[in-house]
Parts: sequence; C-alpha cells; structure tokens
Amino acid sequence: MDQQIFSVTQLNNLIKAAFDNVPALQNVCVRGEISNYKFYPSGHHYFSLKDAEGQLRCVMFKGNAFSLRFKPQNGMSILAVGKVSVFPRDGAYQLYCSRLIPDGAGDLQMAFDQLKQRLLEEGLFDQAHKKALPDYPHRIGVVTSPAGAAVHDMLRILGKRYPLSKVILLPVRVQGETAAGEIARAIEYANREALCDLLIVGRGGGSVEDLWAFNEEPVARAIYASEIPVISAVGHEPDVTISDYVADLRAATPSNAAELAVPDQTELRGHLEALQKEMAAALKRQAQLARSRLDALCACPALRDPQSLIRERRQNLDYTINLLLNAQNDLIHGQRNNLTRLAASLDAMSPLKVLMRGYATVSDESGKLVTGVNDAVRANCLRISFSDGTIRATVEGENYAKTQIQKL
Repeated sequence: MDQQIFSVTQLNNLIKAAFDNVPALQNVCVRGEISNYKFYPSGHHYFSLKDAEGQLRCVMFKGNAFSLRFKPQNGMSILAVGKVSVFPRDGAYQLYCSRLIPDGAGDLQMAFDQLKQRLLEEGLFDQAHKKALPDYPHRIGVVTSPAGAAVHDMLRILGKRYPLSKVILLPVRVQGETAAGEIARAIEYANREALCDLLIVGRGGGSVEDLWAFNEEPVARAIYASEIPVISAVGHEPDVTISDYVADLRAATPSNAAELAVPDQTELRGHLEALQKEMAAALKRQAQLARSRLDALCACPALRDPQSLIRERRQNLDYTINLLLNAQNDLIHGQRNNLTRLAASLDAMSPLKVLMRGYATVSDESGKLVTGVNDAVRANCLRISFSDGTIRATVEGENYAKTQIQKL
C-alpha cells in the first residue's frame, strides 16, 4: 500500500500547520455571546462564543488576560480578537484571544487604544515632562461643568482645607460633541491670561460615552501644552482616560483632586504650632546661654575691678623690663670681656713690641719689607721704622752706605 500513513498527532500537527499558514486566520475579530465561561487558578480563561447558528471554542491565556478592563460573564456580547489555530492534543481548532472588547463599546475602545499608543510614542506621557504642583496655590482654576455635583464637592473641600486659595470656575460642557473643544479652549485661556497657578480638569462619574470628551486628542494636547500644572480628575477611581496619562497628576475622583491640590489647614496649624513651640524653646535656650555668659562675665575680676588688671599688667611690664635690662647688662659684660681678651691677644702679636726691644724694620718706598743687602741696593731709598718713628736712608753702595738721616 503506497498511501502515506499518519499518526493522530502527525495529522493534528499537519492540520495545525495548515491553519497557521493562512494569513486571514492570524488576526481575526469575532462577535459572539460568551457561554461556558471558566476562569482557572492558572490565570487562563476558557469559554465559547456562540451565535444563533454556531459555536466557537476560545481561550485567553494569562499574559493577554492582564489587559482585561472588565470581567467576562456568560451571556455577555463581545468582540474577540485573536488567531485561529489547532490544539494538537484534541485535534480541535479554537480561537486564541489576545483582546476582548465589550460589544457596543468596541469602537470607542479601539479609538482609545489607538490614540493612547500614538500619544505614548510622541512622548506626551513622559514623566520628565510632568510639572510639580505648587505647595500653597494662590489661585486654582477648575475646568468642569457648573451644574454637576463634582464642582460643589470640590468647592466645599477646597474651602474647608485651604480657604486662602481663590477658586476660579471655568464652566464648560463635559460631554457631548462640543465638550472636548470647550475643555481645550478653557485650558488654553487659563494659560494665556495667567488666571491661576494650578488647574483641575475633570467631571464626575459616568459611562464610557459620558467620559469620552477626556479621551479626545484636543484635550490631551491642551493639557500637555499647559504651562500651568494640571490635575486630571475624571470619573471614579476605576475610570482611566487619556487626560489622566497626560496630566501632571491623576486624581481618583474630583473630590480627591481637591484634596491633592491644597494642604489641610488643620495639619498646617498643627505644624505651625509645633514650629512655634520649637522657636520658643530655642529662644529660651539662647536666653539661658546668654544669661550664663553674662554671669561668667560679671564674675570676671577684670570687669569687677578694671584697675587691678592695669596694675597686674604694669607689674608684668616692670618684670619684663628688669629681665630685658639684666639680659642687656649680661650681654654687654660678656662682650666687654671678650673684647679685652681679643685686645690682649692682638697686643701680644703686635710688631711694635719687637721694635721697643731695639729692633727696626726696613722697607722700600712702596712699603715692601727689605730683608737683604741686594734688596736694599735695588731699592736705593729705604724707610727704617723704629719704635718711636721712621727715617729715610739712601744706599750709596753695596758695602758702604752713606746715610742721610731724615726723620719722617
């Protein structure tokens, strides 16, 4: 038999490969009603989609289920986005869901996701762009509907927490076709006129459609361009809008926005009282320290009797003068003794001592000593020095000299 034989697993894998190679099955969107819904501890969701004439097995794994913003329930009509493939173990095809969209809100959700992704890529959600809120705002602008309960809650909380702030209401529509434009223009007007140093933009709760104005691009770009810090306060805590991502701070509710915008005067008073106590204690410590220093100065003898300090300094001066005089006298006496010793040494070595014993020195006119006959003849004119004076002599010959004595 030449026909190829497959095992069950081989055939299931072959069919799976065939499904996986069909591009149209890799990204499909199916509308249907949920039935047989089961959520397993593993985090995976298993259910079926059905309509009047058919049924489709579906699975949504844990990784994709993290993005769900609602809890699927039996009987709920949804749009399921994913790919169709075969589970080889059972040989049955099923839809592997990557996203579930409640039917009726699907278009809005898709628009929300597309705008969110585009603004994220442009950097409108970057943390580096977000501005710090003022600690003590002087003027707070509130962009919301003047008819809603949210504005009254905010005004009540702002007045109770921090009555020093002036609240400026910028009335706008918060739902409907013109709402997004009005909100964006109010934000631009507040910046252009420098009306306030903090803006609260938002409204009370409602359906996705009611909140949609805060998901539109003009509002997002107006918040991003605002030089005034913006708090986004839209709906209830589970509600998340594009405005929340762009704003400098997201508040869970409008009431929460009022609490985040201003400090609590009760806490401020408590803080001021604590500071006052600390300052009083510090002043008391400084006064005690100054008193201690004053007491120490009062106990100082120099301040109690200034003349005693002068007398003491004068006595020290006299003592120092005596020391200097004694040192000077000792130095002079030592130098004098040294001079006497040196003079005696010089006197002992003086040539005059030799001359006084009857000797004389002979030199030429230049003062060079003459020590022999030849030197005397060459010099011709000699100077002969005795102890009591000097005479000149003329040499007449080598063996005979007629001397003319002339006392110098």
